Amino acid sequence: MPAREHILADALSPTRRELLGSTAGALALGAMALPAEAADAIGETGSPKLPVASPMPSYLTPMERFGGFVREKPAPYSLSPEKLREVGLDRQTWQLEILPEEGGDSNVEHPLSKAAGTGLDFAALMKLAEKHAVRFITTLTCTNVDEPFGTGLWEGVPLREVVWLARPKANARRVYYYGFYNDQPKQRFQSSLALSRVLEDPPGELPVILCYKYNGRWLSPKLGGPVRLVVPGAYGNKSVKWLQQVVISNNYQANDTSATWNNDTESPMKSVARFLRPPAKAKAGQSLALVGFAQVGMGGLSKVQYALQLPNAPLPGDDPYLTTLAWQDAQILPPPENWGGDLPDGKLPPVPLQFDPTTGKPRSWPLRYATAYWTAKATVRAAGGYFLRCRAIDANGIAQPLPRPLPKSGNNSIQKVDLVVEA
Repeated sequence: MPAREHILADALSPTRRELLGSTAGALALGAMALPAEAADAIGETGSPKLPVASPMPSYLTPMERFGGFVREKPAPYSLSPEKLREVGLDRQTWQLEILPEEGGDSNVEHPLSKAAGTGLDFAALMKLAEKHAVRFITTLTCTNVDEPFGTGLWEGVPLREVVWLARPKANARRVYYYGFYNDQPKQRFQSSLALSRVLEDPPGELPVILCYKYNGRWLSPKLGGPVRLVVPGAYGNKSVKWLQQVVISNNYQANDTSATWNNDTESPMKSVARFLRPPAKAKAGQSLALVGFAQVGMGGLSKVQYALQLPNAPLPGDDPYLTTLAWQDAQILPPPENWGGDLPDGKLPPVPLQFDPTTGKPRSWPLRYATAYWTAKATVRAAGGYFLRCRAIDANGIAQPLPRPLPKSGNNSIQKVDLVVEA
């Protein structure tokens, strides 16, 4: 079940459907007006003016419904509690090593090593957390999937705080890291980052963290606990679960497992719009409620649009990115008052990196590297078969799938679904 399914029972309940279907919508045309014959067939289009008090429910994904892939066999989270303690996947036995690359020339004055008795244990991480802990909301997704794994409130210590404990001095350009892999080299999933990405964040950017809590709860083994890496703005291959070792290297090359599958492992998250269980059928002349979400990538999000393609309408051969369709603006919903997830009463704790501490409101919306929900309304007057599409427009005014349409660098293809309108 996709991670987004947790919102659908509420989002498409009879009460919600009635709200979306009956709320009056103002005409909200997109960048180009509908041709006369299209307007006659499609009819009124626009965005329902939903009250702020009625946001999409459960913005944060409950921990138990967070998606993801597992390479390791058996899956680490399926191990018995005794085995988890034995292999260091328990808060009482977990340790992290920060080591120079074997055979390399990295100068690391104080390696954190299990063999030397200097590995960082969970108690020491919590001591660092007293001073350095951060929280932020971010979405995790895979490079090539259609939908995110989920969106949550992640808490942890910036990785740089632990890297500095190892005191790298020279010849350090990259960090390699991996998690538990059942002592089977073929199962090891590893990734890497430029050391500069770990040590410094541009203003407004979120740090790479050693994450130990999700939605205010200890990170579960299934979600990568007791400690995983979370790299905001990157695809999920960078956010390695069951983290146990970080290697400081002078090698300028990445060694990511995902790169061996022809993926661009350095591609930042893209902005993408998707439908939430789009309607397959509709009645001619009746209002059609559309609900969806947008993944907010590096370029931000300024609007979401949808388009209904008329029956048998050919697409121009010189328009591979569908820029000439009659796109219509949807309404991006405001921040929720109840954030859902596992939070008591849906209330957020302080999140100063993204929220104003005085008002408790997001500094900007939508949150970059997270998600936003959207709604729209259309009345299709003519019966027939249609294609229904949606797309995101980033903060630079560039429409999905541009500016980075190439495959294997983040799936941002324009979603197309069939819609049958009955007389």
